[in-house]
Amino acid sequence: AAAMAAYKQWIPNTNFETASNWDKERVPCASDVIHFEKNKVVSVFVRSPHALTDMYLPLNGEFLLASGAGFAAFDGSWDPGCGSGTVLRFADAEQHAWFDPALWRDVSPGGDLGPAGRIFSVDEERVPCQHDDVIFQPETSFRVNLDSSRRVIPLRSISLMGQELSSAEAWAEYLGGPSAPRQFHGNGTLQVTGAGCPQSSGCACGNTQDGHRICASLLGAGGCPALVCQSPLRPLGHCCGVCGAVVTLDFTRDFDLQKYRDRVVQAWLSLPKYEGVQMAISKVHRAQTFLGLFPRGSTPVIQIVLVDGGAGAQTGTAAEQLAVDIMGDVAQRGEALGISGGRMEVATGSTLSGQAGSRASRRITAGTVLGLLFSLLVLGGALFLYRKGKLRLRALRLPRLWDRVEDPASPEPESDKGFDNPMFDVEPLGTSSVEETPQEMAPKGHPMFYLNPLYDPSGTE
Repeated sequence: AAAMAAYKQWIPNTNFETASNWDKERVPCASDVIHFEKNKVVSVFVRSPHALTDMYLPLNGEFLLASGAGFAAFDGSWDPGCGSGTVLRFADAEQHAWFDPALWRDVSPGGDLGPAGRIFSVDEERVPCQHDDVIFQPETSFRVNLDSSRRVIPLRSISLMGQELSSAEAWAEYLGGPSAPRQFHGNGTLQVTGAGCPQSSGCACGNTQDGHRICASLLGAGGCPALVCQSPLRPLGHCCGVCGAVVTLDFTRDFDLQKYRDRVVQAWLSLPKYEGVQMAISKVHRAQTFLGLFPRGSTPVIQIVLVDGGAGAQTGTAAEQLAVDIMGDVAQRGEALGISGGRMEVATGSTLSGQAGSRASRRITAGTVLGLLFSLLVLGGALFLYRKGKLRLRALRLPRLWDRVEDPASPEPESDKGFDNPMFDVEPLGTSSVEETPQEMAPKGHPMFYLNPLYDPSGTE
C-alpha cells in the first residue's frame, strides 16, 4: 500500500445515535427537547425509531432514515431510563476538517507485513493522498470542511453509503444530488480520478501545499513536544522533529517501493533487536538549491524515517543501528535494488551519537562554505597578480577598467620595447606605441634602450 493506493476511512459522523454528537454526551430519550441550530447545515443519519417531546429543526438540513427508523410524538408514559428530560443540543460539525490527520484511519486491506503498529506515515500522508481510496462508513452521515490551498483535491475513489464512486462521471452525478452540499463545504473540491499510482517507485502524496493546515490541526496552540535528543531531525512531510534516523535514497527506474519496503520489514524490522522500531517509507520531493543558497526546483527521493521506543540516552539508538544496516545493504546491493545512492542522518539521546549522526549535513555545509572561500581566494589572487603585471591573459584580452576610471581620456600609446624577448613577459615602461616610426621611437633627447630580463625596472626586486 506504500506504492499503490491506500484506503483511508473518515472517523467522525453526524449520526443521531452517536452520543458524542450531543452536548450532554448521550442519545436523546422521549422526555428530552432536541435543538438543532437553525443556521447550521446538517446531514443526520437515523438508524432506529425515536419518541420525542419536542424537536427544533435546522433551516437547511436532512435526515437520512434507515429502514424502520423515524420519529413519533411522546405519549407521556413513564420512561425509566429518561427521567424528567432536559434540553439536548446537536454538536457543531463545522470544525471537522479534511486536513486533520486525527480524523482519518488507515484501513489498507492488504495490511502490514510486520507486527501491528510497526509501519506509520508522516503527518502529510495520514490525510488522503492523490492516489488513495477514501471510505465513509456505510449507514453514517457526516459533514466535512474542505478548505484547502488548492482548488481541487484529487483522489482515486470515494465510497459513500456503501457505494464506491471511482470515475469522474459517477462523482459528478453524486455532487448534483441533494446530500453532497450538506456533507461537504469549504473552498476546495474533491476530484475523483480513478487512477492509481502508475510508478513502481511510488508517488508523492501531494499534500505539501496544505501541510500548514495539517500541522495546525495536529498541534493546535501547543506546538511540538520537547524531545530528549539534541538537534531532532525534521522529516519531509512531518510536522515536528523526531529522535531516531532518516535515510534518504536516490533511486533508478528499476526501483520498486513496495518490494523494498517488504525487504526492510522482513530482513530487519521483524528481528527481535528491532522490536521497538517503527518505520515510515515513501517518495517525497526534496528541494534543490544552488550553492546551498538559491532554490532550483526539487528532485524525488525515497525517505525512510526510523524511530524507536528508547528512553534517555538510549532514545533513537536502535533506529540508528537499523539505519546503519540499511546503508550497508545499499552499499552492497544498491545497484541490483535500483538504488543509486543514499545518506543518513541521526539524532539520539546520546550526545556522541547525535553529533556523529549530524556529521553528514555539517560536512555539506562546511564544504559549501570552504568551496566559496577558495573560489574567492583564487579569483582575488589572480586579479592581484594581473594588476601587478605578474599575470597576463594572452588568450583573452580583458579591458583594464581601473585604467579607464583613472584616466577617462583615450589611453596613450605604449612605449617602444626595442625587441620582444619571448622569455621575458613583463610589460615595459613608457607610453609610446610599437607602431610608431623610428624617429618617433627615439625622439631627440630620449635615447633608445633595451630591456634586460634580469633587471626589474621598478626596483622592487
